[in-house]
Amino acid sequence: MNPLFGHAMGVGTWAWGDRLFWGYGRGYGERELFGAYRASLEAGLRLFDTAEFYGFGLSERLLGRFMAEGGERPYLVTKFFPYPWRLSRKDLQRALRGSLLRLGVEAVDLYLLHWPWPPVPLRVWAEALAEAYERGLARGVGVCNVSLAQLEEVRGVLEAHRVPLLALQVEYNLLQRAWEPHLPQLRREGIALMAYSPLAMGWLTGKLSPENPPRDYRGRKYRPFLGRLKGLLPRLLRLAEAKGVSPSAIALRYLVEKGALPIPGAKNEAQARANAEALRIALTPEELALLEEGA
Repeated sequence: MNPLFGHAMGVGTWAWGDRLFWGYGRGYGERELFGAYRASLEAGLRLFDTAEFYGFGLSERLLGRFMAEGGERPYLVTKFFPYPWRLSRKDLQRALRGSLLRLGVEAVDLYLLHWPWPPVPLRVWAEALAEAYERGLARGVGVCNVSLAQLEEVRGVLEAHRVPLLALQVEYNLLQRAWEPHLPQLRREGIALMAYSPLAMGWLTGKLSPENPPRDYRGRKYRPFLGRLKGLLPRLLRLAEAKGVSPSAIALRYLVEKGALPIPGAKNEAQARANAEALRIALTPEELALLEEGA
């Protein structure tokens, strides 16, 4: 049984320590993030997703610090970034040991290839993931941001080593649903689909307006979706009001009902608690259809 299937939702830590994109240190810092960490655990969220790339290692160090201070050991996910100067399987092993040092653990529960970028062939990184599993440095392995064909290539390499492919992590939310038709088959094959940016970088929280989009990356990236947001956001808000939860909870619950494992980010205790509201509600088939029609 895939251990990821025991987690309805997790916590993404891209913003933990990231100054370039999320502005760590301006409006939130370590104290606020520890509040988010503690509130998530209190709400029953036991999976934390990080990466060596987030804050160039600071996200991992913060998470390691919070675990040491809080005394709990949640399910840990981190990732290997295939920089173009990383050319061999040894580079992945070296990077993983660096992540373990920053996290303060002997092994991670899940280690992912962050991107399938060249110049190194994907099969080489798949072999390296299998080696990390065989050495006991990672209790499970998976991939991010791959195509269906690439997923099958990685799985073929891992199967030759009798190493299970536990996870596929992709961007999935109400506005970007390309992987949704594949969810039932993935689950039958024992692969968990982890949904990053499940709130579309804040667009599905109800705090951003299509009429006055932000001028940063979020505004540029989601410009093609602004028309759809005008139809979707009122439906999200109505459902949230009817159920007494945040719009975030509705958007996240949609993904849970579809069989995905969303990993929303949280910069503070309030955001963590708003996300966790998704665990205490359900959506009917009619409500799911309402959201799909709006999107």
